[in-house]
Amino acid sequence: MLPDEEIVIVDGDSTDGSKIYLQQLFEEGKIHQYISEPDKNQAHAWNKAMLMANGTIIKKIMDDDVFCYEAIRFCKNYMLQHPVVDVVISNDLSSVLNDHQNIQTLSRYPQFEKWKSGLSQSFTFSDVNMLIKRSTLAYIGLYSTDFVMMDWEYSLRISHLKAEIAYYTGYNSLSVGHPNTVTSLKNNELITSQGKKGAVFYEYRGDRADITLWSKIKIAVGKTLYRVKTAATVTGPSVSDVAAVYGYYYDYILKLNNSQQFNFFRSTL
Repeated sequence: MLPDEEIVIVDGDSTDGSKIYLQQLFEEGKIHQYISEPDKNQAHAWNKAMLMANGTIIKKIMDDDVFCYEAIRFCKNYMLQHPVVDVVISNDLSSVLNDHQNIQTLSRYPQFEKWKSGLSQSFTFSDVNMLIKRSTLAYIGLYSTDFVMMDWEYSLRISHLKAEIAYYTGYNSLSVGHPNTVTSLKNNELITSQGKKGAVFYEYRGDRADITLWSKIKIAVGKTLYRVKTAATVTGPSVSDVAAVYGYYYDYILKLNNSQQFNFFRSTL
């Protein structure tokens, strides 16, 4: 952690020992802000974290995904050098814990270019790789606690409001699918109905889907893993193997980012 960085942790009143561990880290000064209390849903928890943050730029970090902090800091510095930029997003990687060497590359750059050119009023992207300028929250708002696919709605809102978005063609995150992700238990009927509502609100015609391809992938992976877990047909990596798997992910994303020159593209010049 660098001197200009702040760690804010919101715990949903966990009962697995995390609360005691995090409280200790807080008392030792290893994290800057910490709260543990029940949440209504994910959006509620993330909104609390964003409101607690003091920094100029906010980066959401999930405990089950992998982040390239070198790339994140590169994006952060770009935002600080270009104060007009409200949001930075990047390409994304995805993998399944039980098949960790199979890593998929995901990009929303074509959708970004179409939106940038005025051919669409909004587009969708994952918040796993998103950085937000804190001051722009007054314009784009917080996550909607009414949407189960909160990043889907948030990305549509951000783009529909014509926030200044910069697209980084590198990779600052790798999304990891496993049986315990919240995505595993999404309700397809609810997602479909909310997808129709979002399409009307934000003039979203879709990119051959009511929700993003990435959202569909996450849901499919989550449900498949949940079925596997329930049927007990496949055994995932043991606890002792998880560190090695995540180490592989960290090395992969770092090597990928160092393998070539990546660029930023702004929504306006």
